[in-house]
Amino acid sequence: MSTIGTTGLKLYNTLTRSKDDFVPIDPAAVRMYVCGPTVYDFAHIGNARPIIVFDVLYRLLRHLYGAAAVTYVRNVTDVDDKINKRAFDSGITIRQLTDGTLEQFHKDIDALGALRPDVEPRATDHIDEMRQIIDRLVAAGVAYVAEDHVLFEVAAMARLPGVPKYGALSRRSLDDMIAGSRVEVAPYKRDAMDFVLWKPSTEAHEPGWPSPAGIAQPGRPGWHIECSAMSWKHLVAAFGGRLKCEPADALSFDIHGGGIDLAFPHHENENAQSCCAFGVERMASVWMHNGFLQVEGAKMSKSLGNFTTIREVLDEWDGEVARLNMLRTHYRQPIDWTVSGLEESARILDDWYRAAGDADPTTPAPEFVEALADDLNTAKAISVLHELKSGDAGVFKASAALLGLLPRTATARANARNAESGVDPAEIEALIAARIAARTARDWAESDRIRDELVARGITIMDGKDASGQLITKWEIRG
Repeated sequence: MSTIGTTGLKLYNTLTRSKDDFVPIDPAAVRMYVCGPTVYDFAHIGNARPIIVFDVLYRLLRHLYGAAAVTYVRNVTDVDDKINKRAFDSGITIRQLTDGTLEQFHKDIDALGALRPDVEPRATDHIDEMRQIIDRLVAAGVAYVAEDHVLFEVAAMARLPGVPKYGALSRRSLDDMIAGSRVEVAPYKRDAMDFVLWKPSTEAHEPGWPSPAGIAQPGRPGWHIECSAMSWKHLVAAFGGRLKCEPADALSFDIHGGGIDLAFPHHENENAQSCCAFGVERMASVWMHNGFLQVEGAKMSKSLGNFTTIREVLDEWDGEVARLNMLRTHYRQPIDWTVSGLEESARILDDWYRAAGDADPTTPAPEFVEALADDLNTAKAISVLHELKSGDAGVFKASAALLGLLPRTATARANARNAESGVDPAEIEALIAARIAARTARDWAESDRIRDELVARGITIMDGKDASGQLITKWEIRG
């Protein structure tokens, strides 16, 4: 375990709008929840950003507190109107669609070097927990039934003691919240701000379960209640009396993460319903949000033709290149995803693998951990890595591992790239030997011809001399 301890890690908290010392509720049980994918289509590269960002945080927390002390939960939304429509239009079952999409998602993020979370709950496995929370909200007087819907009554939240004001997380004005709520205006709602906890399933292709609050019509959950239920079950109820903290704190967890687009309404509504259901001041102590991603200077959009899936990126680039490219920008800042950035990331990795060679990782450098512990300052940490590469290879490699980088030896990486590219190493070595012979004979035309052939085949060559002064040439596959 690191010597940084509980006060060395600082995280920007959306709730406080400040970078604060991270003090876990119980250092022996550090708990983090991150909103995961809605599994109906290929995940786009913007979806990869929170996956990578919170994977780095997960690695750092495990380093600081010990792997056994950290629990990371990332959910899977497998009940959603987009899912229902896609399955119906495709002529397959909802489960077939969600299982297939989730399998592809796992392949993509595995290629990006992301560790699997400790728990990956599916929404459809937690309907009972959702009904329990909804019934608690109805009993508390902050939810009501209307036309077989159950809705959260935002105005009623102010009458409930011991809970925060609605809007405390996103800090938006009432007009901004109404404009950004993206909730259907419906006559059965008491107020435009009220949001759906449960809705009836009336069409044959819509999944349905027994409804809460005494409703006879089968129905399905709204989006926001899903995360409240899954985080409660796996980060609160699952810990029971194991936590060494006050009872009120035991009903909260440490970190809730996701993209900045989720801060409102999703996270605001999660926080509201969880706090009201359990009578606490906060659902999570720290709320973290990563910034937006744009592609080649423009917002990603299918209409602009720049909508890019993770799979499309991986078809052109190694997953480790994509990961480093994401981490070169601080997670709270907007990122511009460009081909030139990917090319630069590929060059950096080539350089780092040459420096690391086949060394085994030892212990991360203190200055590297310090940079990363400053609100996941990956840009600064990468700058430190550039300095470390000329020093102890084991320290360099252990530091990079906290970013999920350099997981292979240089030899294993070269062998994998050779196999993927179809390059025959023996053939390349023969060409290099012929080039060295041509240079020795001062046949510069033949030497240049062989060099140009190697370059055309995607091979980078590096000339040097051995200890005796003899010409040697190393090679690798570009990018």
